[in-house]
Amino acid sequence: MNILIINGPNLNLLGKREPEIYGRETLADIESWLASSPESSDHSIKWFQSNHEGAIIDQIHDSINSIDGIIINPGALTHYSYAIRDAIASVNIPTVEVHLSDIDKREDFRKISVLKDVCVKQISGLGKNSYLEGLKILVDQE
Repeated sequence: MNILIINGPNLNLLGKREPEIYGRETLADIESWLASSPESSDHSIKWFQSNHEGAIIDQIHDSINSIDGIIINPGALTHYSYAIRDAIASVNIPTVEVHLSDIDKREDFRKISVLKDVCVKQISGLGKNSYLEGLKILVDQE
């Protein structure tokens, strides 16, 4: 499978940003960890991170005909980006929404996801394992 992993705003600061919530590993650390996992060995995984909603939408659109599944950690865009929701719905590519922290146990606004209903599943609170679980779900969809 060809998998695209999209990371949204502020995820470029993992390891520095609120490590008590998000951990001390960087996004590059998580990328290396997932690449070395046995579950990813038979798959092509492309990573993308942006702090800009439009760039994320462009990546989703550009995935048509080349990507079999998307894992997205949209960061704060989870809570209000109807544009990303529409992009996911438009491309008809199975998508899993992931979060490092447990969004249901955080501030009230974080409990709301406008993307959840257009995704195959939402996973939160498993730290970097959220990405691995997302990968497993997409592979099982194949």
